[in-house]
Amino acid sequence: MDRRIRVLAVFFLLCFGVLFVQLNNLQVRQATALRRSPYEPTTAVSSWLLPRGDIISANGKVLAYSTKNPDGPGYLRRYPEGPLFAAVTGYDDWVQQALQYGVEAEYNGYLVQHQSAAHGLSGLLTETTGTDTVEVTISTKLQAVAAAALAPYATGAVVAIDPTTGAILAMYSKPSYDPNKLSSANATAIDKYYASLDPSSGSSPLVNRATDLLTAPGSTFKIVTTSAIFDHDPALALETVPVLTALTLPQSNQLLHNYANESCGGGLASNLAVSCDTAYGHYGLQLGGQNLAEEANAFGFDKRPPIDLPPAEVAASNFPPAGSFAQNQPGLAYSAIGQENVSETVLQDALNTAAIADGGTMMTPHLMAHVLDGEGRVIATYRPHPWRQATSIATADKVRQLMRGVAEYGTAAGLFPATLDVAAKTGTAQVGQLNCSSNWLVATGPAAAGQVPKVAVAAVVPFQAGLICDGTGAGIAGPVVAKVLDAALGYGS
Repeated sequence: MDRRIRVLAVFFLLCFGVLFVQLNNLQVRQATALRRSPYEPTTAVSSWLLPRGDIISANGKVLAYSTKNPDGPGYLRRYPEGPLFAAVTGYDDWVQQALQYGVEAEYNGYLVQHQSAAHGLSGLLTETTGTDTVEVTISTKLQAVAAAALAPYATGAVVAIDPTTGAILAMYSKPSYDPNKLSSANATAIDKYYASLDPSSGSSPLVNRATDLLTAPGSTFKIVTTSAIFDHDPALALETVPVLTALTLPQSNQLLHNYANESCGGGLASNLAVSCDTAYGHYGLQLGGQNLAEEANAFGFDKRPPIDLPPAEVAASNFPPAGSFAQNQPGLAYSAIGQENVSETVLQDALNTAAIADGGTMMTPHLMAHVLDGEGRVIATYRPHPWRQATSIATADKVRQLMRGVAEYGTAAGLFPATLDVAAKTGTAQVGQLNCSSNWLVATGPAAAGQVPKVAVAAVVPFQAGLICDGTGAGIAGPVVAKVLDAALGYGS
């Protein structure tokens, strides 16, 4: 009898143990996945019938919230900053188009009504539902500076990033759109506004030009080529390149001309500072397609940056495969100066610069800083981590010091305050049917030896009405980057 009681007691203890383990499994380990499940009861209800959580900026400003529909049931989404943050927040429209963009889509599982995480014993015994608040890494102040810097232009984009954490500090895309007009009780008005944005066009304001528009980077790519010299053929860094106005390209009768047919050559430092195309075409040919392609891949080309946005909103930058240069040596020379079939996003150019600023480590870019529950408790915090080791510490330090020459006496001279040590690179790529300039500039600072850069900024201003065809990265994109970098470091007005 006693033996059977003991066996039965052990059996019930085992059952209790299994039940305890499964309860913890559901309440703790699988809690996040379960509350995001489409089968979770609260998410099965039409989203517009329930309020969503807020999205707030790094300085506490509300970027998105839900409000009661004054003309009927459900809730409408409101975006107080409107077009200023559209590329970041995206929009949520479940009434008519059933679409989501940006942070609204990426963190939908936190923003929709869901079972709240349990706190204390009472929380384990009581089921509660609510929404969470997503705090992003961008402040309204720096974002406003970025928008103002691009104000003179109809189209362009700028990204600022913290090199040591990957936190996006500013991300503005122009033209933008008003997400408020896509969250309305008036389905007809939504349809009309959505159609006006020409959503199937690559030039639609719905396209995030900071993360999803590919453009030839021009000479800003020389950051990668210079890194390849130190990583794959350091002897090239000591070479004195002949002074030329044009470089004769192998396998052809083509000539690679310098900008405005200028004469340049000499050592690596001066060639980067003045952005000498003939010298860098020569460096590319000497490095070879394999080395240059390997370096580009190390910097993340041909891979989608893992920023926390929907994959459809983030493009992979492109560098031609090494094998494509075997019978296309002219293409190799042009690729070394960021033209031919090289294309990249502004985000990628900012990441390239951030990697040079952070000892060769390219941190994973991110927009989410924290998630807070309905009572203001932090329930999730982004943990910075590397995406790639683009190059070595030694190479990154050498390239950064060479980039200082660009800002001190090279093509970006005079753009930044004399009291601020900046490493920069200009880019002017002749693209399109008119072969007019796509204007770039990247910069990081403070960049003196021994200093830790706090921000890396990249901007592009494509050729457009009102610009001269042969504009320069320094003259057009330069002031955009300078204003954002100055403001990020406290040098702004």
